[in-house]
Amino acid sequence: MLEKTTRMNYLYDFYQALLTPKQRNYMSLYYLDDFSLGEIAEEYQISRQAVYDNIKRTEAMLEEYEEKLLLLQKFQERSKLLKELRELIEAGEGNKEALLKPIQALENLE
Repeated sequence: MLEKTTRMNYLYDFYQALLTPKQRNYMSLYYLDDFSLGEIAEEYQISRQAVYDNIKRTEAMLEEYEEKLLLLQKFQERSKLLKELRELIEAGEGNKEALLKPIQALENLE
């Protein structure tokens, strides 16, 4: 569950501008503020099922956006390559060839 929550938080960060205000509010309350479905339903005076359905639809939309735009995937790859570069530099393995490999991979991401 924690892995899903982390993924949804990242997807929300990347794609929240593409969501409606209601979708943003529900996702923010549920994933960022850790509200329960019942608390959100009470806040908006709607059924718990309506909140659940909206969150599930929004999660599916976020996954579709990621399938098409790959912002999270590229972010994760970029983070991994930057970590690799940092480790090479800190280990003193700063030979040109070792450093150029992750740099080239970063350039190819764009």
